[in-house]
Amino acid sequence: MIDGTGKPAVQDAVVCISPDGRIDFAGPMAHAPTPPEDALVVDGRDRTVLPGFIDCHVHLGFDSARDMTRRFLYDPTLEVFKTVDRMHRTLAAGITTARDLGGLSAGFRVAVEREMVVGPAIHTAVRVLSHTGGHGDISAPCGFDPTAGMTYLCDTADEARIAVRKVIREGADVIKVHATGGMGSPYDQPDDQGLSIEEIRAVVDEAARHGGRPVAAHAQGTAGILNAIRGGVTSIEHGYGMTDEACDLAGEQGTYLVPTLSTLFDGIDKATMEPHHYEKKMRWMDTTVTNFGRAIERGVKIAMGTDAAVGPHGQNLRELMHMVSLGMRPMDAITAATRTASELLGVSDRVGTLEVGKVADIVVCNGDPLTDIALLGDPANLAGIFRGGLLVKNSNLLAEAPLCSASHG
Repeated sequence: MIDGTGKPAVQDAVVCISPDGRIDFAGPMAHAPTPPEDALVVDGRDRTVLPGFIDCHVHLGFDSARDMTRRFLYDPTLEVFKTVDRMHRTLAAGITTARDLGGLSAGFRVAVEREMVVGPAIHTAVRVLSHTGGHGDISAPCGFDPTAGMTYLCDTADEARIAVRKVIREGADVIKVHATGGMGSPYDQPDDQGLSIEEIRAVVDEAARHGGRPVAAHAQGTAGILNAIRGGVTSIEHGYGMTDEACDLAGEQGTYLVPTLSTLFDGIDKATMEPHHYEKKMRWMDTTVTNFGRAIERGVKIAMGTDAAVGPHGQNLRELMHMVSLGMRPMDAITAATRTASELLGVSDRVGTLEVGKVADIVVCNGDPLTDIALLGDPANLAGIFRGGLLVKNSNLLAEAPLCSASHG
């Protein structure tokens, strides 16, 4: 058992799930309680049990960066079913909680909560906040917006406050701002600055006034990263330009880094990407590799995120393999996707670790990911997934077990 806390793995472990979907016990077999006669007992020998994983940066509303700008061509009802399919694939990949940072309405979160669909627990930003001409502004010269209202444009601190109020009205759990340009947008660069530090501070203040919602900053170049941290954001997304100064400032402020390495290693396809997108990715790759290693060395709080959609859906835990390849220990990478990610999302009292009283979000993996972290990146190696104590994926874990409860359909 790898419990997600960062403590050493427990051999010959037992995890007990109560009827209400909570963890009753998680520890050595020698200390485990005797199960009730009617208990369902799962034999996990030669497997590893872990907490359900948390992806802190996904875009479930579309399949790719190109798809994002073409959704207006598609039937909106069909798009709902496609989104649900992406949610299913994400859950089957071991992600029991996902934070969507743009393009997903709050209705999908509610549908999961009401057990209308099976999927990961959702935290959503609904839309992103960007400035005119910035990374979130993909309006055509004629004025047409192909992203179908995914962005609120704000060019003053007051407009930024109003935008925060609007996304909260739409059900946002987290506020997403663009502090820099980006890779996929055609008219700016990652080094370009997005919202100003005054505008970011206004967003953070407004979010704090409405329940203390976290603020995630798309921030790639160094100047924008520094603006975002000084502005008080909760997390830096991507963080390609995390210099020593940025790492130290993040440490002082307690700011999290969500590096999304999968977009570099799994999301590059010259044949399907726009030329400007491909060129920028290739140009920034070495910088990102260097700066992620710097963030590890300087003790920045790192939470896992994939930017799935820019990278592929349903292979989310390949991100751990990339983290390890760039210097993280396997246990630290797993912790980044469990305990640390739950702390970033503000749900560490409920999920993220296998501890008594927590929700039974559990992944059962064939083999030992501490000796081969790549095992987790292949959904075929995930023999069983529980969410809220319900077995929602059963790949030869239990021959007779149903896929999920009747209430899930």
